[in-house]
This record gives sequence, C-alpha cells and structure tokens, in this order.
Amino acid sequence: MSSLNTTSPVSYFIADLHLADNRPDITACFLSFLQDQAPKAEKLFILGDLFEYWLGDDDDSPFVETIANALKTLSTQTDIFFIQGNRDFLLGKAFAKRSGMTLLPDVEKISLYQQELIILHGDTLCTRDLAYQAFRKKSRSWWWQGIMKNLPLFLRKRIAENYRKKSAASTAMKSQDIMDVTQQEVERVMADMQVDLMIHGHTHRPDVHHFTSENVARTRVVLGDWYDQGSWLKFTPQGYELMNQPFDNK
Repeated sequence: MSSLNTTSPVSYFIADLHLADNRPDITACFLSFLQDQAPKAEKLFILGDLFEYWLGDDDDSPFVETIANALKTLSTQTDIFFIQGNRDFLLGKAFAKRSGMTLLPDVEKISLYQQELIILHGDTLCTRDLAYQAFRKKSRSWWWQGIMKNLPLFLRKRIAENYRKKSAASTAMKSQDIMDVTQQEVERVMADMQVDLMIHGHTHRPDVHHFTSENVARTRVVLGDWYDQGSWLKFTPQGYELMNQPFDNK
C-alpha cells in the first residue's frame, strides 16, 4: 500500500456527486467548485461516484469532455486523486490521464499533515448488503469487465440505465441499516491498517463518528452527496470540517 505525503496547508475530499447530463444543477455546482474552491487546495481527493454511471473511457460525449477539461485545468495547480466508486468503477487510466487525475486503489493509506489515515469509497464496508457485495465481486472480475468494455457504447449505456433503475428499486426495498456500514468491518479495516482516522463516502450520510476500538480512540468521517448541494471535507493541519455550497438556482 503506497503512502502519499503532503505539506499543503489545505486539502479537500469529495464523493458521490453522481454527475449526469440530466442534472445540470449538480454539474454547474461542481464546475463552480473546481473554479472557485478547489484551486485553494494543493490536493483534491475524489472518493468515488463522481459520475452517476461510467460507460467506459472511450466515452467522448460533450458532457464527459466538459468534466474532463475542467479537471485537467485544475490539475495544473492542484493534485487530483481518484478512487473508483460503485457507479464509476470502470473509470480507468485513459480517462484519468485525460483529466489529470491519479488513480488510487480501493483502499489507500495516506499521510496528511503528520496524520495517517485511510480513504476509500465506502461500499466495501457495507457487508450486510449481501446482494450488492455479490454483484461487486462479479463486476470487478477481469472477465466481466472485459465483456462490458468490448460492447458497443450505445449498448453499454442501455445496460447502465437498466441497472440504475433496478438498483433504485432494490434500494427502496432494503432497510437503511443494511445500506449503512457495518461497524465491525470499519473497526477491522482500521485496526489492520493501523490508523485512527477513516474518510469515505457512499452512504450519503455526512457526519463525523467518534468511537473506541481495542482501547484506541478512532474517528470515521462520512462525506456528503451532491444531490441538493455541493459538499466537501476541508482538511488542514489544524483539523477538518464538513463544508457545503448551495446550488445557484438563478
């Protein structure tokens, strides 16, 4: 597991934007964030689900080009790191290069302002959602991804839209507890990685959770989604704070 080091006075963490061309309000808020807020940071960590779904790095639609160009512009002054989410796990090296991002593995241990922590999307922590974990295992296999990436782009789009509908119907039938993280898994991962701070997204439940595990005080920070407002974590040597930015509905 590699370690990233920084001496920057501020870094930002975001996740779960679910960018899509049918949500111009989210896109406008994100582009504003990239232009006005993100340049203040030396590092921006995107912890998955930047897009509502990702068809493949060969998607050259105007919408995707707009996002790639905005990220590329930011990357000239801010280092951008990306962890795949459950909606954009097919996002690969080609798009990362095109947008000036560095891909990270599913779980990454970093050092930030003299503090070690782990960052991840968060879906692997939801171990009680057995149906999703089974799909996750299959969809991360080389053979499944090989089949998907070789399908025509229009067919991949149709499959993604069908999956999104099924996922929404399935989510509506699941209890909220099943879709949240399993505390035992959180504690196991943090103990294995020997850290007392974790940052993740996925659950759309922004909060800061303090708990004790193995006689060690630990903290889990959950990032907010961007469905109704911009949301990010501001991380400095003095601490961290969940921030938000209302949509401009003018």
